[in-house]
Amino acid sequence: MEIGVRILLAFLVPQEKPCWIDVCVSRTKLHFKDEDTQSYTRIAVARVGGQEDGGHEGCVPGFQVKHYQVAYSGPFQKGQALIQVEFDDCAGNEDVKFEVSDPSFYVDGDLNLVPQQDVTYSSPVLFIHGLGAHADDMAQVEVTGLPGQLGHSLRNILGLGQALPYRSKRSLLVPPVIVTENQRAPFPRIIGKLISRDEKSGNHIFRLTGPGADQDPKGLFTIDIDTGDVSVSRSLDREAIDSYQLEVSTTDFAGNIIEGPAILVITVIDQNDNRPIFKERRYTGEVLEGSPTGTTVMTMMAFDADDPATDNAALRYNIVRQSPDNPSSNMFYIDAERGDIVTAISPVLLDRETLPTTTYELEIVAKDMAGSEVGLTGTATATITITDKNDHAPEFTHPLFEAYVYEGSTGVVVNLTVIDRDDPTTGAGRALYSIINGDPAQSFEIQTNPDNNEGMLSVVKPLDYEATAFHTLLIKVENEDPLVSDVGYGPSSTATVHVTVLDINEGPVFFPDPLTVTRMENIPVGSFVASLNATDPDILQIQSVRYAVLRDPAGWLSVNPVRGTVNTSAPLDRESPYVHDNKYTAVFIATDNGSPPATGTGTLVIYLEDYNDNAPYVVPSVARVCEDAHDMNVAIVGGRDKDLTPNAAPFKIELGTQPGLDKTWKITRVNSTHSQIMLLHSLKKANYQLPLLITDSGVPPLSNSTEVKVQVCVCKKNKMHCSSAHSHRASLLVLLATLLLALLCL
Repeated sequence: MEIGVRILLAFLVPQEKPCWIDVCVSRTKLHFKDEDTQSYTRIAVARVGGQEDGGHEGCVPGFQVKHYQVAYSGPFQKGQALIQVEFDDCAGNEDVKFEVSDPSFYVDGDLNLVPQQDVTYSSPVLFIHGLGAHADDMAQVEVTGLPGQLGHSLRNILGLGQALPYRSKRSLLVPPVIVTENQRAPFPRIIGKLISRDEKSGNHIFRLTGPGADQDPKGLFTIDIDTGDVSVSRSLDREAIDSYQLEVSTTDFAGNIIEGPAILVITVIDQNDNRPIFKERRYTGEVLEGSPTGTTVMTMMAFDADDPATDNAALRYNIVRQSPDNPSSNMFYIDAERGDIVTAISPVLLDRETLPTTTYELEIVAKDMAGSEVGLTGTATATITITDKNDHAPEFTHPLFEAYVYEGSTGVVVNLTVIDRDDPTTGAGRALYSIINGDPAQSFEIQTNPDNNEGMLSVVKPLDYEATAFHTLLIKVENEDPLVSDVGYGPSSTATVHVTVLDINEGPVFFPDPLTVTRMENIPVGSFVASLNATDPDILQIQSVRYAVLRDPAGWLSVNPVRGTVNTSAPLDRESPYVHDNKYTAVFIATDNGSPPATGTGTLVIYLEDYNDNAPYVVPSVARVCEDAHDMNVAIVGGRDKDLTPNAAPFKIELGTQPGLDKTWKITRVNSTHSQIMLLHSLKKANYQLPLLITDSGVPPLSNSTEVKVQVCVCKKNKMHCSSAHSHRASLLVLLATLLLALLCL
């Protein structure tokens, strides 16, 4: 039978606005329904009267006793009944199932707590969850007398090292709660219970606050406001949060605190749900050949996210595979706890030159649970390289090498080969060559070929067959790195090289080259200029030399093909564009009559002295002046001459020989190269051609008659307006001016 009423519930939530809720009263339970959320909340358990369906009068479903104790006097034996719990679902317990927080235990059909296997270690607190169609409840079993070394750390983690239960004011009992991570559904699941000592137990409700309750992560833990049962709403992850600290209290229906607040610590117990993980999948290490047994090569390090205080994160390392597995399948050893890989083979066998390979690959497994069979594993690969030391001296493959080289040529003439059992990519195997005898003129050089370690003997100064036709060199080879103390260089580390110089027909050589002479320009055609001298270096052969012009830019020269005398075939002109800095350059070729003929070239430089063969001239050729100018200075003109001093400046600039010019114009010397043109009286706007005569200082001097165009312009506002008409001759202007002056005087 159920009775529904509607009441105004203000006292339960004194800080919120009053709200109407529906109250549903059954025979044994009182529920409130929130109009906003349409959900029922059990506020209190009260017997109203009568008998529940399927039950019997006065029966409260669940564990009839909530707390049990078991004394630990030694390992629990498999199948041994420890205690019998009292559970009644008020319907015959037909479909009730039990789950124990430690999977090593179970509850049998007679409600006995029984080990499923021999148990040498147990948690100090066990929780039994009973679940059926008519009941869902949890009981707590405390295991007493556990050995200190087994339970001490866990009890400290859980806060069980203090006297239990923890009492707050007014006798609120708040035992610590432990929860195993990764629990499976169904949820919510009761994980603990708070006990109130308030005499008026029906007049209070339990409250739970803090992170995990009303703070993020919200709703993880809830409390039955009537019974004090604490439940978890979903699976927990210890690696995310390993403990929660909440506040609990009891209040009356008006919200006044009766007991507490007290601290409720919920500790998440670790499960082995994380396997070891190496930071990298592949690791590399090196060890020097011949290293003593036990030499540390590298350290492997894995990480396990489980609780480091438990065996869930206690790692052990092991080498499960070595490739290749010879000369021994156990060349390396790994420290199970530290992960250090060390050599396990004797130094004699750890010889890089006799091992089948210089690289070994190890497969390393890290297992938690201290390496037990049930532990989880992680795998990584370690690659170990056997590095080289210089314990073998290089040796020449032959004691004698021969080379042939043409005289006059350079470059590599022979490659010297060596054998070295050490690593050619390291200083222990790379060869260094040196010439220790037979090269006083330093005509040879030897370098190491980086690709094949061979010695490349080169000629760096051309050899002369006529001087020396045969060379004997002594070559030494050694390593970049010094040899180890018990190994030395032997006689096979030196070799002899015979170099034979082959004769070739060498071209004639001019001496001197270049040949420099000084000649006056404009000397007569056919004049002697120079005598070329080219000799044949092949002194062991009798050969003749003939000469010819190879390059004569201006075509001024000719050469006698037998005697080598050079004469002019055209006038030499210092002012020619082919002359630079007074020097004219020509190239000649000399050819011998060898087989095949050989040639050589020589340069002739002619320094040309100046001759006064260029008349001077005046610049500029145009000048402007205003017709009403008060300043009669027209312009400053200068002399130019292609010749050099003393055949150029100083210049003499004067008026032309036309009569009457001196009545209007005047020339005044400014310096050795320039003169000032002046007007003696104003002229009208027109263009005038002023004849001038300029003479240089050569011996004999040269003169040049030229004209300067003088524009007389009208000047207004800084602008000159000049006539575009043809120029008047200055002599005509002077004549007209003279006639006009005579008429005025009559």
